[in-house]
Amino acid sequence: MIVGDLEKTGRTKEIFLLDEQQQKWTVKEAKKLLQEVQTEPHDIVAYFDGGYEHDTLLAGLGVVIYFKQNNNSYRIRRNSRLQEIESNNEAEYAAFYYLIQELEELGVHHIPVTFRGDSQVVLNQLAGEWPCFEEEFNRYLDRIEDKMQELGIRPVYEPISRKENEEADQLATQALQGIPIASRKQV
Repeated sequence: MIVGDLEKTGRTKEIFLLDEQQQKWTVKEAKKLLQEVQTEPHDIVAYFDGGYEHDTLLAGLGVVIYFKQNNNSYRIRRNSRLQEIESNNEAEYAAFYYLIQELEELGVHHIPVTFRGDSQVVLNQLAGEWPCFEEEFNRYLDRIEDKMQELGIRPVYEPISRKENEEADQLATQALQGIPIASRKQV
C-alpha cells in the first residue's frame, strides 16, 4: 500500500482513508478490512435472463455470477422454472429477484455488484431512469430494492446485448425445457 510508504517517511501525523461511501478508516482498520474482503465474495459481476412461454405461462430463469474469493475466481450458474407468469417482462423481473436470492445465499453483503442483462425495462426501471406504471412490476421493484438494501448491495446496472447475455439466456431456455442447472466452478 502507498500508505505504508507515506508512514515510513515519518512526515505524517495521522493518515485516514475514505471509501466510496465517504466512510473514514484508519490504516490499521483498512488493512484488516482488505484481509477480510479476500475471504468473502467480491468483484461480483452478475448476469440474469428470463425466458417466457405465452401458451403455458411458464418462465425460465437463468443467472450467472462471477466473483472472486480467497484469491480465486469462480462462476456460479443456476436456473429455475416458474409457473403462472403473465409476461416476458415479469419473467425478467423474476430472474433478477432470483439472482438477488442467489447472491444472498452466496453471502454477498455491503459491497458493489455489477448487474448485467439484456432487459432494458428491468435495468432502467431499477436505476430509476424509466417510470414503472404496472402494479405487478412495482411489487418486484419493491422486493428487489428492499432485499438489496437489507444486504447492503450497491448496484451498478449495465445493459448488454442479447449476444453478450447468451450464458444466462441458455440457462433460462434450459429451465423452460425442464433441465435444471446448478453449478459452481473455479474459472
